Amino acid sequence: MSYVLGIDGGGSKTVCILMDDLRQVLGRGEAGPSNYQSIGREATFQSIQSAIQNAFEAAIITNTDKIDAICLGLAGVGRAADIELVKDLVKELQNSKLPIVWALQPANIVICNDALIALVGGIGQPVGIVVAVGTGSIVFGQNHQGYTKRVGGWGYILGDEGSAYKIAIAGMNAALKSYDGREILTSLIEAFQQHLDLESIEDLIEVVYRREWGVKQIAALAPIVDLAAASGDEVANNIIDDAVKELVKATSTVIDAIFSSDSALEVVTIGSVWRGRCKIHDRFTASICKKFPEVKVIFPRYEPAYGAALLALQTIQN
Repeated sequence: MSYVLGIDGGGSKTVCILMDDLRQVLGRGEAGPSNYQSIGREATFQSIQSAIQNAFEAAIITNTDKIDAICLGLAGVGRAADIELVKDLVKELQNSKLPIVWALQPANIVICNDALIALVGGIGQPVGIVVAVGTGSIVFGQNHQGYTKRVGGWGYILGDEGSAYKIAIAGMNAALKSYDGREILTSLIEAFQQHLDLESIEDLIEVVYRREWGVKQIAALAPIVDLAAASGDEVANNIIDDAVKELVKATSTVIDAIFSSDSALEVVTIGSVWRGRCKIHDRFTASICKKFPEVKVIFPRYEPAYGAALLALQTIQN
């Protein structure tokens, strides 16, 4: 029996899956964030080590002390320098106090970005497209030949179209334009005032600028726009429609780049934005399937860490 580890390392948490060669999940562990671009190398190592330790402590059997392969899908990993740093982290893990007998060969160590493991976990295989839309947004695809295409993922200043952050910004912008008289009347004015306990919509200035709100705090306001759209607000619905158009355009770009237009493929949608009440998922699905009738839009079958474990398993089964 062979055993592998799949690591999903993001900006909020790290998840480790312990899997055998029959695809059975034996243990799962969580720890803190592991995006080294934002928290540094040492904190990243500690989170990964803790997630592995927790997965073994939660394992349903006790003889899984030999690891034949590992895949680390980490946020912020894309350049050659990033990969070398993570390779050093794997060496450090092998020399740590973890209760593991390592049997790793270079070919059995997979280091990739978190979009790939989200694709593999979401669909259950490494072919298709993932449309990840939460605080930020990215579309990533891989075809049967192994060719990949990424669209977006450029961050809140340079990109992230369709994301919670951009929806929230558009909502606040529309509310202020409506207050000025530059936009038609919208319920977003009252909605933001009530949610943030403001005496006037003008107090958004104090909230956004003087409180030094970051990306996550602003993105958390996206549900206000979502609820207004679900209630029939025209301005809010226009914002959601614009988000859908951007996501359809990004997905279409990936399809055109690495798939044929009549390919039967799955598109997995992950992230908080898709769970909105304004049926943004239905709008996206109707639009992309009208353009590409052979496309099937799905919610994730498995979590990204499961996808990482599958990629690790692939290295010892090929």
